[in-house]
Amino acid sequence: MTYPVAYQLYSSRNFPPLEDTLAMLSRLGFKHVEGYGGLYADPAQLRDRLDAAGLSMPTGHFGLDMVETTPDTAIEVARTMDMDAVIVPAIPPEMRPTDAAGWSAFGKRLAEAGKPVLDAGFRFGWHNHAFEFNDVGGEHLPLDLILAGSDDVSLELDCGWVHRAGRDPIEWIGKYASRMIAAHVKDIAPEGQATDEDGWADVGHGVMDWPAIHTALQAAGVTHYVLEHDNPKDHERFARQSLAAVTAL
Repeated sequence: MTYPVAYQLYSSRNFPPLEDTLAMLSRLGFKHVEGYGGLYADPAQLRDRLDAAGLSMPTGHFGLDMVETTPDTAIEVARTMDMDAVIVPAIPPEMRPTDAAGWSAFGKRLAEAGKPVLDAGFRFGWHNHAFEFNDVGGEHLPLDLILAGSDDVSLELDCGWVHRAGRDPIEWIGKYASRMIAAHVKDIAPEGQATDEDGWADVGHGVMDWPAIHTALQAAGVTHYVLEHDNPKDHERFARQSLAAVTAL
């Protein structure tokens, strides 16, 4: 396996302290992690902890508010971590438009927010959930309208959320192959199972067809995989089993 596999640290937010999580990931064989907003309070300290564990953070999730109102802060974090890409992961329900015009406007807003990040030399992108696949009238879905805001906005496609939205991840990988920074690799438990983990599964232990999705990702030139589970009962189990499954693809 030559493509990098990262671990989204949000998966371990309920298992402090961070130093123990990083040591666990290093012990299991991870080389990369993906950050999220709650970790960035002290960028220098975070970088020291990553270095101590032998881990790098090539991508990170940043709230839209930080990117819009304090872009210098987001850029400082990205530089301190030696990131390649700054990714906005979501907006809260109250900010989500309900029609196509609203999503088109949001796409332009996102593109505008990303300009300082792009000017600083980083890639800038959006990470989807399921709501971007809701029907808002017309031929285009919200994800299309977001990405239409600017060709400079890239995509980190969360394959698990695509599936949960009732869409085919392979179709969307093909559609936006040229725009993809990375893929979130997350799995879904069979219907009625893992209810105490919000229906998510360890990668390779759910219903997603990872060999086929992997083939599509490779054909699209996507070489950065980020493993994620939104609510694991045991984050070490998730990390270990998921890395093994992805390594075997």
